[in-house]
Amino acid sequence: MQELDTINVIISGHIDHGKTTLLYKLSGKWTDTHSEELKRGITIKLGYADVTISKNGDYNIQGKGEKKRYVTFIDAPGHEMLMATMLSGAAIVDAAVLVVAANEGIKPQTREHLMALQAKDIKNVIIVQNKIDLVSKEKAIENYKTIRKEFKGTIAENAIVIPVSSQQEINLERIYEALCEVPVPKRNPNDKPLFLVARSFDINKPGTKPQNLHGAVVGGTLKKGVLKVGDTIELKPGIMIKEANQIKYKTIKTKITSLYKGSTKTKEISPGGNAAIETELDMSIGKTDALSGCVVSTEGNLPEITTKITIKQSTFKEQIGGTQIPPLKPGENLMLSINTSVTVGNIIKLNKDEAEISLKIPIVPFKGDKVGIARNINNHWRLIGHGEILK
Repeated sequence: MQELDTINVIISGHIDHGKTTLLYKLSGKWTDTHSEELKRGITIKLGYADVTISKNGDYNIQGKGEKKRYVTFIDAPGHEMLMATMLSGAAIVDAAVLVVAANEGIKPQTREHLMALQAKDIKNVIIVQNKIDLVSKEKAIENYKTIRKEFKGTIAENAIVIPVSSQQEINLERIYEALCEVPVPKRNPNDKPLFLVARSFDINKPGTKPQNLHGAVVGGTLKKGVLKVGDTIELKPGIMIKEANQIKYKTIKTKITSLYKGSTKTKEISPGGNAAIETELDMSIGKTDALSGCVVSTEGNLPEITTKITIKQSTFKEQIGGTQIPPLKPGENLMLSINTSVTVGNIIKLNKDEAEISLKIPIVPFKGDKVGIARNINNHWRLIGHGEILK
């Protein structure tokens, strides 16, 4: 049986515009599973849900008709303080659903999320005009025109706009249809594997008997290549250790004991979709996303970690609120989002659109990788531009 086309899709947009409810209606799963998220009613960490879309006249996830596509959804936090998490989510996706509430319209975080998608080079955007049940037909049309006007000249300029009421389950099948039309990236199974870690955890319940304990698990997506149960893998930058009052990072080597594509156990994984790798590592190593931001490959295939990179950089014309963004300057501290890792760096040299940056937390450098650039403005890291790694 041929494997279904698989894509990763991020659900993004302003806080309280209905992202998590929309995802629940699309997938049947609540992604706010952490106690603090449930208490506060917002998404803090990346949430995941996966579905298989079928077509039997209408598009559906009930398995009716021919299976068309396997989709992993990632629910990104909308709050401005959690942009680093959102950027990590954007690093592992093929397409984005940008949610705009019809009763509130485009908000600052809507624009910031769109900028983040642009920074991470996400070309496939679907705009969901949510909560149409709360406005008149005239207001919905006015809101639609505003979306078209505001997004002109952005990656979402030609995006489809789908009017939806997630609460009333109106027009959800049109989102499924649009997701099935997203081009699937070309994958080469002969590439060296590259897995980006967005989460890590201990899956053992309290009281589990020693013989039944599971090793640390890392979750994320395989960007290229193939990983199999039994493979010896490396995780970089790995774990932070202190030696003679110096902070160092130690590469982790381990074996894959089991693999999951979504919630399905499998012997091997190929690119696309959300996946989890269970390892032989002590479960404590994976607790509380300690390995988030690492990259994984088979032994000997990853470049050495580095604390110095050169990037080609470009700042946006203006920041949220409409004020112009001053150019970068030597000595300035920046927050950089690279793949699923977040680090802080200091500009040590500037030459036109190239910046040499010294990093506090090392990264695994891949030439051409996209970089999100944030500046500290009034004690908040705000996204101001993007770039790519030159060396």
